[in-house]
Amino acid sequence: MIRAERPRPGADPHAMGRRRFLGYVLAAPTLVAAAELGLAPEAQAQLPSPDITRLLDLNDVMTAAALPTANLITVEVNKDGTVSFALPRAEVGQGITTSSAMLIAEELDVPVEKVRVTLADARPELLFNQLTGGSNTTISTFVPIRVAAAVARGRLLTAAAIELGAAVKDLTLRAGVVTDAVGRAIGIGDLAEKAAGARTEQVSVVLKPRERFTVIGTPHNRVDALAAVTGRKKFAMDLQVPDAKPTMVCRPPTINGTVRSVANLDEVRAMPGVTDVTVISTGVAVRAETFGQCIDAVRALRVTWEAGTAAGKSDESVLAELRAAEAPFVLPALTPTVEGTFTFHFRSNSALETNCAIADVRPGRAEIWSALKSPIVAKEAIAAKLGLPPSAVTVHVTESGGSFGRRLFYDAASEAAEISQRIGKPVKLMWHRADDSRQGRAHPMATSRVRASYLGTEVLGYAQHHTSVSTDLSMGLGEIFTALAAKLPVGDIGFSETFFQLSQSMPYRFGVSSRLLTETDKGFNTGSMRNVYSPDVTTARELIVDRLAARMGKDPYRFRREFLAEDRARAALDKVAEVGQWGREMPPGTAQGIAFHSEYHAVSAVLVEIDCRPETVDRPVRNGVAGPRVTKAVMAVDVGLAVNPRGLEAQMMGCVMDGIAQTLTSSLHLRDGYFLEASWDNYFYTRQWNTPPELRIIVLPTTTGEPGGAGELGVAASMAAVACAYGRATGTMPTSFPINHGTLSFEPKPTVPPVPPSPTDGLNLAR
Repeated sequence: MIRAERPRPGADPHAMGRRRFLGYVLAAPTLVAAAELGLAPEAQAQLPSPDITRLLDLNDVMTAAALPTANLITVEVNKDGTVSFALPRAEVGQGITTSSAMLIAEELDVPVEKVRVTLADARPELLFNQLTGGSNTTISTFVPIRVAAAVARGRLLTAAAIELGAAVKDLTLRAGVVTDAVGRAIGIGDLAEKAAGARTEQVSVVLKPRERFTVIGTPHNRVDALAAVTGRKKFAMDLQVPDAKPTMVCRPPTINGTVRSVANLDEVRAMPGVTDVTVISTGVAVRAETFGQCIDAVRALRVTWEAGTAAGKSDESVLAELRAAEAPFVLPALTPTVEGTFTFHFRSNSALETNCAIADVRPGRAEIWSALKSPIVAKEAIAAKLGLPPSAVTVHVTESGGSFGRRLFYDAASEAAEISQRIGKPVKLMWHRADDSRQGRAHPMATSRVRASYLGTEVLGYAQHHTSVSTDLSMGLGEIFTALAAKLPVGDIGFSETFFQLSQSMPYRFGVSSRLLTETDKGFNTGSMRNVYSPDVTTARELIVDRLAARMGKDPYRFRREFLAEDRARAALDKVAEVGQWGREMPPGTAQGIAFHSEYHAVSAVLVEIDCRPETVDRPVRNGVAGPRVTKAVMAVDVGLAVNPRGLEAQMMGCVMDGIAQTLTSSLHLRDGYFLEASWDNYFYTRQWNTPPELRIIVLPTTTGEPGGAGELGVAASMAAVACAYGRATGTMPTSFPINHGTLSFEPKPTVPPVPPSPTDGLNLAR
């Protein structure tokens, strides 16, 4: 076993050079290795600064929090020639199992196909090193994984030298086989036991230089692609846990309502297939032989409900709350200004795979299976809820069909554990799609006020006040901020404001700039949906940038290029302008839009073309709102070193679709304390009719040599570019998003019963 370790107090973390690290061979039957890493630099600033992200950003904080336990991440060589790695992060479709396998394959010189990456169970000893979010996985694991693999490689070569009677310098390790100077060969599987450590010992390794990479930076298909498309990939609901039967919950008609009474419990218990019915903290749980029988039982329940935490609230009332909470601009405008106030409606944080979990709770112990991005927090919270010590709760992390930040929360796992404890039987809990939309996590409704002052052709100042329904950060990020509070250059400003300041950047030279977050109303279930604050904040900013350019009589692209502060930012903007043919002649009612966004040591620029002509906007679309269509999108990204460019391209394609959806079509409508949407049928994420026929992702050459954040990078620039294009095509700057929120194109389904009847017209809809 090989692992990483921090240097001892007083040691110089840079004394061994930039590519030399310490590692460990751990005592184990077969070769297991880990890495030892240097301490992260501490920020020295003491006061908040509008340019704080140039000194320290959210990703830096997460990396620093993960570093102390990096030595607990291990790589194991098996007797069959494969290499095993339990990744302490959650694979939710972003491709990190593939990129992690590529890192091991690079340093260990084995085929990627020989690396078996699984997801680690909740390991409390990892502290903050088992939280998946903030586009941090590759950044924080890039060195530890490589060091552990490099230690394993060195150990294998040493064992091979003894076995072959050769000098280590005369050996080569390639494709999992060690060969000596005369052609004798031995596989790493045959060396796994011989290279194992009888005792834990420290070793020194040198990582491969970038010029010798043959795997990292090379496009690679996902290691789980075949299993996914053939239905062999295992998600939570695919697991066969003995006696874990289908379970669903009858939920309240308003957000976070509670059960007052149930009129027909015995009647529902007697329904076909039903094994158990019980009242829980979030509703009435039903366990049955099939999910179809669960749905029938849920629909049959007659429940009297107490009002929820958002009772009586609507889009209009929440917007009024936000406007009342908006902080005023302190200084008077002494020069000409461009100002705007923008509204961003609630959006569903529902992933393609609905919220689900399996739980088996017995006296004195509990075992949970679920897709969790913060499994340690889930384990601790579930243990407390069940009245068990954390050591008695085992939490298995399963792969997930999507997240968008949804899996940071453990609602389903906690609920499944509660149900299993109450009935004394294992349960396989699945939320209905209506549950996800109405009672699940939502991106908070928000307003953003911007004021930019200018004089002549210079921007003198920029201020942005973002006011939002409270974002729930209880999934583990808040604990990180608390643990590192003394080292963060932000003062005592609270979790959300810390997150906000560390995740937002000002890429333009706009004089004195400031940003402020105000949050209000904790009555909603909210989450850190992909990119959290950035899409809204960046969209508002980029629309004002277009207005500034117009006031100064400048081209929007040229204006941005002039004021961008960094060369790599200008390079990304130049690339999309070139490839997208910025400035080409277009028919009336159509236009181009361009926008820029930077975060987590990475930059992105997007150019889109949109068609807002009446024949396009009013084209008939079954059960939906057509609206404008984005006809072309070009994105350029510089993420530093892209481990898997093919995976990065796929991530950015998803970002473009997110941006189009949030600008044009995707939102939740709040009325009388509940959201009207009850399925993907009436929640309009980007559909085929709004997908650009022309889409190109350009991965720029690395400018840093180190990986940057990528998972969320392209959402904000995409949303902003679509908004800017819409403004130029219509001649009116949009101020409310999505732009078609005011058009309700569907008949809302009843909230009682909470689960709509199963559709019977699927074949008709498939035509």
